[in-house]
Order: sequence, then C-alpha cells, then structure tokens
Amino acid sequence: MKHSIKITSLFILLIIFFSNNCVSQTNKKEKTNKTNYKIMEYNKLTPEEERVIIHKDTERPFTGEYLNNKQEGTYVCRRCNTPLYRSEDKFDSRCGWPSFDDEIKGAVKRVPDPDGLRTEIVCNNCGAHLGHVFLNEGFTEKQTRHCVNSISMKFIPKADKNLRTVYFSSGCFWGTEYYFMKAKGVKHTTVGFMGGHVENPSYEEVCRQNTGHLETTEVMFDTTKTSYEDLVKLFFETHDFTQTNGQGPDIGSQYLSCIFYSTPEEEAIARKYIDILTSKGYKVATMLKPATKFWHAENYHQQYYEHKGSKPYCHKYTKIF
Repeated sequence: MKHSIKITSLFILLIIFFSNNCVSQTNKKEKTNKTNYKIMEYNKLTPEEERVIIHKDTERPFTGEYLNNKQEGTYVCRRCNTPLYRSEDKFDSRCGWPSFDDEIKGAVKRVPDPDGLRTEIVCNNCGAHLGHVFLNEGFTEKQTRHCVNSISMKFIPKADKNLRTVYFSSGCFWGTEYYFMKAKGVKHTTVGFMGGHVENPSYEEVCRQNTGHLETTEVMFDTTKTSYEDLVKLFFETHDFTQTNGQGPDIGSQYLSCIFYSTPEEEAIARKYIDILTSKGYKVATMLKPATKFWHAENYHQQYYEHKGSKPYCHKYTKIF
C-alpha cells in the first residue's frame, strides 16, 4: 500500500513539474511574440489612410498629393517608411495617379487580384496596399507602369541647401496655393493647417472654428531662383489683406490673413511690407505669428484648382509693388 502511495505521489510530482515547465515555456514564447510585435510596430494611420492602405480602397484620380510632384527624392511607404520608388523613375501617364516605371529592388511585391484581371502591388515589408501594376502600355522603354496611390506613400526630398520652406495663410488654401505653385522658383506646395491647438486636425474639424488653426500653404522654393521677399509680395498681391473676418465670401477664423515666420529675418521682411502697405494708406489686417507644427490637409485638397482645371473664386492677382 505504501509502495503504491509513493508511486502515485511521484507521478503527481512529475505532472506538476512538466505542467510548470510548459507554462514557463509558454510565457517565454508570449514575451518573444510581444517583443517581435513591438519591433514590427507601424506608423499610426488616419482613417482615410487606413481605407486605402489596409482596406485596399483607391483614392480619387487627380487628387493625390504627389501626382504633380517633380522634386528629386525618394518615395517611402507611409505605413513602415520602407523606400519604394525614386523620383527619376516617376513619369506622367495622365492616368490620375503617380506613375513609376521601376521600383527600388525588392521593395514592392506583386499579387494577382482574386479575379485575375489585374496585379496588385504592396509594400514587401509590411503589406501596405500601394496600387496596381500594368505592363506593355508603351509609356516608357521599360513597358511598366506602377499606378500608386499618393496616400500610400510619403516623399523624402533630396537634401538641397538651396531649398527653403515658408508658410502663408490668405483665406481658402485652394486659392493661396494656386498662385504660389505657379510662381517662379517654387518647387513644391502643400496645403494644410497651422496655428491651432488640435493635433492632426481634419478639414471638418477646422471648419468648426474651434481648433485655432488657419488654412495654410506650405511653400518650398529654390533660393537661387527667387527670394522670400518676392513671395511675400506675391502673398499680398493675391488676396485682400484688409479683410478682417475671412477672405472674400469665405467667412470664419480659419480664413484670416497671416504670415507664419520661422526666422527673425522672415519676420523683419514681412513687417517691412506691412509698413510699406500702411504708408500707402492700407489698413493691413494680416497677422504675423511664429511658425508651429504644419498639419497636412486631406489629399483631395492638394493642388485643387490644378486638378479641377479652374481658377480661384476668392483670390486674384493685383499689382501693388
């Protein structure tokens, strides 16, 4: 009887030992998984970005931020920052989306659509949906067109000491951007929001007039081809800087006139032209504020009139200087 009890006790101890060992191994595996997950964390996406990148939707044609981008640089995955395309491989296919005839080696994966009609392209690192690839269309010698959603990418400009970025607000940013993007020496423009307290605001939030943000245009220019002073002149000559409640028919705090300066030099130049206008008898309503974080507006706002093929309704050029 005692011998039987000893065997039973030994058996129970063995079960407990192996059970604890299994639990220990499981916990180790869970920690490893958690560690791997942290390593694979991706950039936080907006609902609009998730719609395309995760759920494989498509942004509207001729609305993408990078459709007409001609800067030198690299396009990276918006979700994981993996370099995908180089600017020298970008071309104008007039299809409504950025087009490339080559990718950075190993960066893009091709996946046939379930219906077999098209071939999807995804980021080879994180699986983010980019768009579709088409062959033998005759656009370039490589006979390849990667048709990519702008919203699936971020653009990293090539380092250039001659490039400088400045910020202007003069009412609806569609009209502000329209004149700046056509100006001599301007390399790129982006519309968005600045000056408020809400992070990454949507257009709808800004329109509620409780974020403190102004509709703002980011202007990147080549200092060897134009000057900040010339851009300040253009700013004043393309909107009504005396209006105190908005711009034209657009009434609201988000449409106020403002120059956001990044350096004392920019502030001094802006103030110089306000003084000149004041001496000419104008009651200048334009504010001067230090530049803060610039938040990009949704893609459909970018280069709006260029895509629409029309002209601003509340901005016009008037020679002053």
